[in-house]
Amino acid sequence: MNVNEHVIEQQSLTFVGVKRTFSYVDGENLREIPKMWQDALADGIEERLNRFNNGAIPGLVGICVDQRELQDNQMEYWIATSHSGEVPEGLVSIELPASHWVVFEADELKPEAIQRLWLHIMTEWFPSTSYQHAGIPELEVYRGNGTPPQVWIPIKSV
Repeated sequence: MNVNEHVIEQQSLTFVGVKRTFSYVDGENLREIPKMWQDALADGIEERLNRFNNGAIPGLVGICVDQRELQDNQMEYWIATSHSGEVPEGLVSIELPASHWVVFEADELKPEAIQRLWLHIMTEWFPSTSYQHAGIPELEVYRGNGTPPQVWIPIKSV
């Protein structure tokens, strides 16, 4: 897999959006997160969230919050946008601290491209690097305008 990656430093970020909880068991998260996106897009969430975007990260973001410390095999997934100010009605907010991130570019727009990218990161890239995960949520960044998505992995100081 030909993967383009680079490291960035990012100030703290606040996001607003919608969230759901998924299980890792039997790949439920791999099946259900794409359905969550389909439902949210059908409900007009993209247009609504883009109105609140503050430009820190353009477009929509999928936020992957590992909750295994709270409950085995559980994660929370957000569809959100970077935002400043009060939390709009009907949405929830999450703040991520300043961090270094390794940004990976998917090679195409299809939904399976992001899943292939995750597989590469977890099975090939992490085992072969000296970076350590920073322990905060990862991001899937969907910038729109036909641009392939990105996966942002938070790392401890480089």
